[in-house]
Amino acid sequence: MRSAVALISCVATVAAHGFVQNATIGGKQYDPYQDVYMNPAPQRISRFIYSNGPIQDVSLVDLECGGSTPDGVVGSKPAPLHAPAEAGSTVNLRWTDWPESHQGPILTYMARCPDSGCTNYTASPAPVWFKIAQEGRHTYGPEWLQNEWATSPLIPMPNAGINYTIPACLKPGYWLVRHEIIALHSAYNYPGAQFYPGCHQLEIKGTGTTVPKEGLVSFPGAYKGDDKGITYSIYGTDEYVIPGPSVFEC
Repeated sequence: MRSAVALISCVATVAAHGFVQNATIGGKQYDPYQDVYMNPAPQRISRFIYSNGPIQDVSLVDLECGGSTPDGVVGSKPAPLHAPAEAGSTVNLRWTDWPESHQGPILTYMARCPDSGCTNYTASPAPVWFKIAQEGRHTYGPEWLQNEWATSPLIPMPNAGINYTIPACLKPGYWLVRHEIIALHSAYNYPGAQFYPGCHQLEIKGTGTTVPKEGLVSFPGAYKGDDKGITYSIYGTDEYVIPGPSVFEC
């Protein structure tokens, strides 16, 4: 997914923003970067997105797993495959070179798919998502140095990417992962946030029994356009509050 392994419709440059170009899940690398040059494209675990541009309206269904279609109401398509992974294991997502002007938090959510799998499952508009990881701004030193964001390690290339850990207590089965960067920009530059979400599909194995039932959110619905964590300028000095629910813990 442009979030955790993404299928894209154009080659990324700094001007064209970015996406997750490959991922390592369960010890296997998934690399959709070349898919756009292959006909037919290989079957993948990542939900298809239509471009690597941002979503800029929190009310659109595209906010869930990407989309960026002209009307903003199509959303993403389910993928045909699932990546096998152990509960409690770590997934690594390697983004393309990330623009320095697009600083902000990185968030990861999960949702339980039906027992038949994620391949025909559309989550929206139901509240099924819970947050498993988030990272915002690192504060240190005097105020003028307090602008080290979760996205900062993605600016140099090659970058090591971003890791998330699958909660160890989750029940075996099929799960959908939503991985996202929120680019906050500056009030003097690009007013308003830009969202870069993408989804990939997992088949989780393990001995857990948990399917979270509380604190679930929907996309759209989890964010409001005036949330402080969305209207915040990257040059702000007030405490940054990451939008969305609290992080789920086993």
